[in-house]
Amino acid sequence: MNIKTKNRIFNLINHGFLSLALVIVLVPLLHMVAASFSDPAAVTGGRVGIFPVDFTILGYQTIFEDKEIWIGYRNTVLYTVTGTALSTVLTMLAAYPLSRTDFKPRNFFMKLFTFTMFFGGGLIPTYLLVKNLKLLDTMGAIILPGAVSAYNIILARTFIQSNVPRELLEATQIDGCDDFRFFRMFVIPLTKPIIAVVSLFCAVGIWGSYFSAMIYLSNPKLYPLQIYLRDILISNQVNANTLAQGMAGAESMAAKQSIQELLKYSLIIVSSVPVLCIYPFIQKYFVRGVMLGSIKG
Repeated sequence: MNIKTKNRIFNLINHGFLSLALVIVLVPLLHMVAASFSDPAAVTGGRVGIFPVDFTILGYQTIFEDKEIWIGYRNTVLYTVTGTALSTVLTMLAAYPLSRTDFKPRNFFMKLFTFTMFFGGGLIPTYLLVKNLKLLDTMGAIILPGAVSAYNIILARTFIQSNVPRELLEATQIDGCDDFRFFRMFVIPLTKPIIAVVSLFCAVGIWGSYFSAMIYLSNPKLYPLQIYLRDILISNQVNANTLAQGMAGAESMAAKQSIQELLKYSLIIVSSVPVLCIYPFIQKYFVRGVMLGSIKG
């Protein structure tokens, strides 16, 4: 068997595996979208596949009429934008000096950062720290504890080492360029792919997080959207006002349960759409940011 035939067999197997993976991921997503647009009775009756049954927008109408969900949406967007910006800035400011071979203590700091990836204080010491810093029931409790990721710093440092030539630094230093100006005018433009990757990691992490809010927040006006989603999916609880809006005209307990199931699917879609919309625009940077620098030579 020649190399050309082997390559064809490999491509065939690879395409088949990827097609199977696509189906495994896509079918549940299509089912959730279809269920969110289907009649509540069809959802609880298990008659919904990947296409809506008795098309309706009752679930979305009920959600968008709930003021608390809009408050959660606003808080989630605020936490995500602010937290992503802060985390990206801190990550790049830490990664650049660690990429410089003339920065003598860099090995010490790298070991220190790496240590935090394997060992942590735990939930109770972290909670006490947040409490002593007066961050409970504030936006800082959601953003600050996870503002810096050792993994993202290592990723960014490796990228800078591989894609910002030391010769460029030496040439600019001869012309009188200081470190801050070099970082602003050369490092940032040359590292846009890794900035996009770090931003994506941070944004997705903050957007989908509910545990920090559940631990550190007690004021409902500060709750992110994921808290409401958790209450519906895990605790099987729906806000009384929200449920009342959707149950207008529903007399039987079965009908009320059907509407509650419909709200679950609708809220999942509403909370996922922003991330799904943003990802295609930074996909090219994501691939470049992860792969560039992986080959030396």
